[in-house]
Amino acid sequence: MEMDENSRSTEQDSEVIPVLLGAISSRDITGFDTIVEEDESDITFLTPITGKTEITAQTMEETLPPKSDPSRIQSVSISMPASPTGRHARTITKRVFFNDHTRDLPFNELPHASETTNTTAYYSQPMPKGVAYPQAPITMNSLPPLYPKVPQNNHLRDNRYDSFKTWSGRLERQITRRKPLEPQPSERRTSDGDGALPVDRYFDALEGPELDTLRPEEELMLPNDKTWPFLLRYPISSFGICLGVSSQAILWKTLATSPSTSFLHISPKVNLVLWFIAVALVIVVAFIYALKMLFFFEAVRREYYHPIRVNFFFAPFIALLFLLLGLPPLIIKNIHHAVWYIFMFPFLCLELKIYGQWMSGGQRRLSKVANPSNHLSVVGNFVGALLGASMGLTEGPLFFFAVGMAHYTVLFVTLYQRLPTNETLPKDLHPVFFLFVAAPSVASMAWAKIEGSFNYGARIAYFIAMFLYFSLAVRINFFRGIRFSLAWWAYTFPMTGAAIATIRYSNEVTNRLTQAMAVILSAVSTLTVTALLITTLLQAFVFRNLFPNDIAIAISGVPPKPNSWFHLRTESSDSKDIERYLRILTADRNDMEDNASTNASSYLKPEI
Repeated sequence: MEMDENSRSTEQDSEVIPVLLGAISSRDITGFDTIVEEDESDITFLTPITGKTEITAQTMEETLPPKSDPSRIQSVSISMPASPTGRHARTITKRVFFNDHTRDLPFNELPHASETTNTTAYYSQPMPKGVAYPQAPITMNSLPPLYPKVPQNNHLRDNRYDSFKTWSGRLERQITRRKPLEPQPSERRTSDGDGALPVDRYFDALEGPELDTLRPEEELMLPNDKTWPFLLRYPISSFGICLGVSSQAILWKTLATSPSTSFLHISPKVNLVLWFIAVALVIVVAFIYALKMLFFFEAVRREYYHPIRVNFFFAPFIALLFLLLGLPPLIIKNIHHAVWYIFMFPFLCLELKIYGQWMSGGQRRLSKVANPSNHLSVVGNFVGALLGASMGLTEGPLFFFAVGMAHYTVLFVTLYQRLPTNETLPKDLHPVFFLFVAAPSVASMAWAKIEGSFNYGARIAYFIAMFLYFSLAVRINFFRGIRFSLAWWAYTFPMTGAAIATIRYSNEVTNRLTQAMAVILSAVSTLTVTALLITTLLQAFVFRNLFPNDIAIAISGVPPKPNSWFHLRTESSDSKDIERYLRILTADRNDMEDNASTNASSYLKPEI
């Protein structure tokens, strides 16, 4: 039993320290791995233990030192050669060597060799505890870093978005004073993006009524298989949400203050709550788009030069006018006249650009870019005229009303008489047709405020708006199967404008019919805005598909190369329209010739 315990303890010790290292101590053998100031003497040889030597528990007990002896210390020394000169050899009296001649010897009877060698050899010496040079004081800079620094690799950085950033990669290289890298093929292709894209590129690279679909032969500057940064996907049309919510504040203010709807007993606090919600929404949307202007200014500039998107730049200023019109009486009753001039100045600047392009012709002429979204550039005139007349101004509101009415007439006729080559709006953009209702509705209220009564001129504009409203409302199939997008917000403020105009009309012509129409249109407008607001929040934060990649701003400034020698690319979209129209005429003429030949052959065929 004791033998089993001893053998088990021996196995455990053997796993911790090898037998040879456990048996040898630096104090047993004089001169082993030490330097002693004595004369040279014999060299002691130590024979290694081979596999033939049997080590038993009794042998281990005889050879290992007793555990109770505190003077025996087992040590292991890791040494390096001191020098190749051999000058330490004179001070070593005993040296231990290993040779390959093995024999069975006990550890306490080590042989001694009397022969010495005169050749210089390298001996193992203890490593000094100190250092060879004076130690410098330890500072924070001399300590090693906690985390290793990863070398910067510019090849791993995705630089495809640099052309849209306000501070591009070229400016970064100038600041860091690095050697300019060789431009990548994508950078060479888009190197002309420093200037504004000509309008021809939008028509050549994009298709569809909104010019938001890429043609098959075109290439994008950004990867279409990845989701772009949020700011790049955030469009200017997001301000349509602000138009819908802020117009509700005007509606409920009118319901609470109009005599024809006093039987509803609506509290003015509803207008107060809606106005604060609209203010918060305008601040959030404007702040996000301001970040886009700050970090991706090139994307904003491309939206501004887009033939269709430029109309949405009126939306932020129209939303501000809506906030002034819906201002609750509990906060302030009178607005200074200077505020109106400040808010109308951006409209004047934008209209000088847009209307000048409509009139001067070229690729941005009205017949080329006519779209229901062009109503946004006209509605602002009537909203500004309504606000100025409400503040007591006369000349300024009359000026903007005249400008708006002139261009609305031209736009209305152009949109009604679309050219044969113009494409029809897809289903997803059918809500934009409700913008037809917005301009005449606001114009009727503006003229009534300028004249001081809802006279015949105001009633004519109101009746036009009502006819357009009901002509769209009865076409239920026209709005089925539409995928949700920001274009749905085009329903909101035209419907709200029609409801407010009906309330103003019921104040002049008060009866059960006009009051019922005012209540019904107001309820439909409020329910529509509420449903769209909830759907927009779900699409933005739950499904996260409200803002897809904006293809319209990522087109390349360089036309694609033709695939073959016979693939001739036309200079502009005008020639494409002409070719398409001539192709239709040629097909009709061929059909007529075929019919004529058929009739002639049947006439000349002999009767049997």
